[in-house]
Amino acid sequence: MPVAGETRARYRRILRFAGWNLAVTWWYEIFLPKIGLRRIADRTRSRRMQRFARKFHVLAVDLGGLMIKVGQFMSSRLDVLPPEITKELEGLQDEVPPVPYPAIRRLAEAELGVSLGQVFETVDEHPVAAASLGQAHRARLAPLAAEDTGLDAVVLKVQRPGIDEIIDVDLAALRRVGGWLSHVHLVSDRVDMPALVEEFAATSLEEIDYLHEARSSERFAADFAGDDRVSVPAVVWERTTRRVLTLEDVTAIKITDDVALRAAGIDPAEVAPVFAAVMFDQLFTNGFFHADPHPGNIFVTPVAVPDGSDARPWKLTFIDFGMMGHVPANTRSGLRKMLIAAASRDGKGLVDAVRDVGVLLPSAETSELEKAMTQLFARFGGMGFAELKDVDPREFRDFGNQFSEVVRTLPFQLPENFLLIIRAMSLTSGVCSALDPSFNLWDSVEPYAQQLIRDERGNVVSDVAKQALETAVITARLPKRLDNLTTRFENGTLAVTSPAIERRIIRLERTARRVLSAVLFGALLIAGAVLHASDAGFGTVLMIVSVLPLLHALLAGRFGPRL
Repeated sequence: MPVAGETRARYRRILRFAGWNLAVTWWYEIFLPKIGLRRIADRTRSRRMQRFARKFHVLAVDLGGLMIKVGQFMSSRLDVLPPEITKELEGLQDEVPPVPYPAIRRLAEAELGVSLGQVFETVDEHPVAAASLGQAHRARLAPLAAEDTGLDAVVLKVQRPGIDEIIDVDLAALRRVGGWLSHVHLVSDRVDMPALVEEFAATSLEEIDYLHEARSSERFAADFAGDDRVSVPAVVWERTTRRVLTLEDVTAIKITDDVALRAAGIDPAEVAPVFAAVMFDQLFTNGFFHADPHPGNIFVTPVAVPDGSDARPWKLTFIDFGMMGHVPANTRSGLRKMLIAAASRDGKGLVDAVRDVGVLLPSAETSELEKAMTQLFARFGGMGFAELKDVDPREFRDFGNQFSEVVRTLPFQLPENFLLIIRAMSLTSGVCSALDPSFNLWDSVEPYAQQLIRDERGNVVSDVAKQALETAVITARLPKRLDNLTTRFENGTLAVTSPAIERRIIRLERTARRVLSAVLFGALLIAGAVLHASDAGFGTVLMIVSVLPLLHALLAGRFGPRL
């Protein structure tokens, strides 16, 4: 368990790292371009990204805890982060050193309230997996427990000792960094960083609660009950607490182990579309999804099938349900619209769906973005990853240059609950590409989207009936509301407010006050300088007092409320 001095040192080290790299980024990406030295920033960007990634890699491995989780998230953001960062942070989880078994044994026995020898016949002292928040050991249940549960081989998952205190320190540091970033317009205009940190905090705290993980496992299993594509390990509840989790051992072939899959007679190219479809079901239908579907958390399990049967001879086995995501109904509807628009190559429909999800503010002018999406679909729509690799890089660069300014000026933002959705989709795409380099995501998206379209059509009748009822209710209330409105108008009590206009008026008033302060500063300074020759005392006082309106003119806009 970390002592007070260690936690303070950890906190300061994280803040020093973040502060220095924020300062470097500000200097190169904001200050130098403002003074006409953008070329220097562009020329050094790749080296700076590599240097940052290497230093963060060292920091994460050294500190562990949530720093590993932050690194994992960055390594999966292939869509927005440069390869200099994502490549360096790949496999970060695999470098976490294990906790010595005696410490793990002490914690497990304290949690279970009995000696491990009483409830387990054997426990392998060498962990089968060591992660940033806990580690897992293979074990065999004692005969009586095995008879009661119907299980023999299990996996004993135990928290890292002292991880609660480490997470508290890391979250405190991340909240501080999030507060810094909330004052950077380039960041705050796109995402609410404090809210994003809180979302990350909630996910992390759930991940170290093994009772929560066990309940999530059973809910996930219920969502896929009767589905021959998916299996989930059973929970041994009698040997499970908040810090100890005992599960059925379902270890099989790692989903990206090409050699083992082929040795078992399984074609990896056949696994990719099934895995994609299962993830689509979680995100777009169930609304409850595995947010950490990296290759270590998914096995391909061979199953026996009768001779001559066309049944699938394998299934996907998911493990580690500590990081799960929820998709609210309104977000799920927007995501379904995005999927349908993407499958239909509908640029305008895709932009409308992005707006519905909340990634794009309702006030955004999107005509140029719609044009960009239409051209993107026309040129690259339907291409698989292998085909995209054959496209001349200059074509991608020209397209990016053409529309980068459009994207930069649009008011994008990252809504709540979206962090895990992005992570799940990024990892899904990566796993499918590893299974089959020529995997074409469109081949999986299109039939799924067609099914969604059929489902949407099936709901048209009920939607029309619902809208008719709502219209009838509004119509019934309309005469009374019109009568009230007329009465208020006649009495002179009708007030009309516009938040946008009010904000602009407040900004104008604030600007006027700052201009007045600037004029007053100039007048006092000049008067003081003129009078200084005849009355040095009074002239000096006037020049000193002039500092007050100067400070107001310079700082009022910085520290006043943001509108």
